[in-house]
Amino acid sequence: MVRGAEIDLKGAVMSSFLAEVNALKPGNVSRYAEGHGMTINDFVLSAELATPILCNQNLSIGERILESIRTIQAQVKCNTNLGMVLLFAPLIKAAETRHKEKPAALQKKMIIELEALDETESNLVFEAIRLANPGGLGQADKHDVHLPVHCKLLEAMAEAQERDIIAKQYVTGFNDIFLTGLGCIKIFTRRWNSVEWAAVACYLTFLADFPDSHIQRKLGGQVAEQTRKRAIPIAEQFKKNDNPDNAINALLEFDKELKDSNINPGTSADLTAASLLLYELTK
Repeated sequence: MVRGAEIDLKGAVMSSFLAEVNALKPGNVSRYAEGHGMTINDFVLSAELATPILCNQNLSIGERILESIRTIQAQVKCNTNLGMVLLFAPLIKAAETRHKEKPAALQKKMIIELEALDETESNLVFEAIRLANPGGLGQADKHDVHLPVHCKLLEAMAEAQERDIIAKQYVTGFNDIFLTGLGCIKIFTRRWNSVEWAAVACYLTFLADFPDSHIQRKLGGQVAEQTRKRAIPIAEQFKKNDNPDNAINALLEFDKELKDSNINPGTSADLTAASLLLYELTK
C-alpha cells in the first residue's frame, strides 16, 4: 500500500473515534458530559494509542485487538473502548487493500477475513477481553472467555451472540452496522451537514432498536429493556429536528437521568463508532 493510503486510513480511524466521543450520546461519555469514572481525555488518549496499532498491517486482527487493549490498559488504566476495538479491527483489515470502495464489497472482504480467524486468533481476542474486563462479564457454559478457546473465533462469537451484540456482529457480517448504522450516518449527515449530530441519531437509533448488551450485563435484562423503551420517543423526536442544536437540553436531561441510575449504553456507543468508521471508509 502506498504511504498516502495508509495515512488516510489512520485519519479515518482517528476521526471516527473522535466523532463518537464528541457526540452528545445520553448516558455515555462525550465532550458535553463525562461520567462513569471516565473523562473525554481518557477516550482521546485511547484513540491516539489504538489507531496506529489497529492500522499496523504487520499484525493480524487478533494481534491488533490485543495489543491495542494492552497499550490502553497500561496508560489509561480503564476499559474505554474494547467494543470499538473489536469492531474496528476487522473493518480496517478489510479496507487495507483499497481505501474507498462500495459497502457491499467491503463487507464481503471483511466476512472472508472473519471466517479465516482460527483458534490462535480466538485466544488473542479472548485475552484482550479478559484484560479489558468489561463490567458484568460473567461466565458461560461453553467457550467461557476466562478459559482457553479451542475453536475458530466465529464459533465462539456465535455462542455469545444472544447475550452480546458485538459478538452478534461478528456472526452476521456486521449487518447492524452496514445497514442501520451506515444508513443513519449518511441520511443525517446530508440533512444536518454534521457527522457529529448524525452520530447522535445513529446512537439513539441503536439504543431504541434493541436492549443494550452492556446495560444488560451490568444491570440485567429488565433495565436494558426499560432503557430501550425510554429511548424510543427520544430518538423519534430528535430525528424530527430541522436543527439538532435545539435538542441539546432534552438530550442532556436524558443523559443525567441515565447517569444518575448508573446506566451506560456502551454497546450502542460502540456500534455508533463502527458506523462512523464504515462511513469514513466508504464515502
